Parts: sequence; C-alpha cells; structure tokens
Amino acid sequence: MHRTVPELASRWLRRRPEALSSEENRVLESAVERKPIAQDVNDVVARESDFGDRLADGIARVGGSWSFIVIAVLFLVLWTFGNAWMLGREGFDPYPFIFLNLILSMVAALQAPIIMMSQNRQSARDRLDASHDYEVNLKAEIEIMALHEKLDEMRHSQIMILRDDMAKLSAQMERIEAAIGGRPS
Repeated sequence: MHRTVPELASRWLRRRPEALSSEENRVLESAVERKPIAQDVNDVVARESDFGDRLADGIARVGGSWSFIVIAVLFLVLWTFGNAWMLGREGFDPYPFIFLNLILSMVAALQAPIIMMSQNRQSARDRLDASHDYEVNLKAEIEIMALHEKLDEMRHSQIMILRDDMAKLSAQMERIEAAIGGRPS
C-alpha cells in the first residue's frame, strides 16, 4: 500500500499539498518513507551553539543559582565587616562602601545582558522543542489514523468473508431441506 504525500495530505490533513507547512510536509514524507521523525533536540542545539553561547549559558547557570547567591552574600558580609570594624576608620573602602557599589554595579551591568542572551537562546530552544513535539505528535496521529484505516479494511474483509460463508451455509441448508423434502424440523 504505497502512498504519496499529496494523497496523505488530502486524506488525513484535509488540505492540498501546497497548503502544508514545511513541518507537515516533512512529517508526511517520513510517513510515506516509513522513517522515524524523532530527533534529539539537545544534539541540534549543541551543534549550533558556539563558544560565546556556551560561555553565556554557563555564566547564567552560575549567576542564577543559590550557590552564587550564598557566595555573594558571604562576600558582602565579609567586605562590610572587614571594612567597617576590623580596619577601623582607615579601612580600604570605608562606609558607605563606594568601591563595593562600583564593583557590584559593574558585575550587574555585565551579568544582566549575559543572562538575557542565555534566556533568548533558551526561548529559541523552547520554540525548537515545541516545533519538534508538534512534528512527532502529528506523525503519531497520522500513524494512528493509518492503523485505524488498516483495521477498518481488515474488519470489512472479515465481514465480506463471513457474508460469503453465510451465503454458502444458507445454500447448503436449502439443499438439505430440499433433499429431505422440505419438512420442518
């Protein structure tokens, strides 16, 4: 039972082949060729990301973790105590800690765009995941429809065989009744 993409498009998607999206066309081609469509999206993302992307993701991963927050709080507490009490009035960065504010501002100024770049890539990856999920779900739906169609064909052929067998049995019963003289039993 060899089918083509246009046949499958009109039969299962109720659309003309030229109205199909590229994803739908790819799914129907995989159904015709009986090839899997599932792929590891992680591999695709890993192949397409460069050093800067991986670095930004790593910085975002560290900067958005509890360990970073704990270390930052410990650093701030140590800086504050070290400059306020231990070093006295002649501290390296006395109250109101202007140098600390400068350092934190620079870190925030660099960290925020890096985290946003990572979030943009994650958003693009989510769109890729959603597109891939759609393709896999569409392929599964098409395969289920094909199985239903095969089952319907099998059921129809079995019904035709049963009908023929019933006709043969009915003919045999008529011959038997005619042979015994048509007496009711």
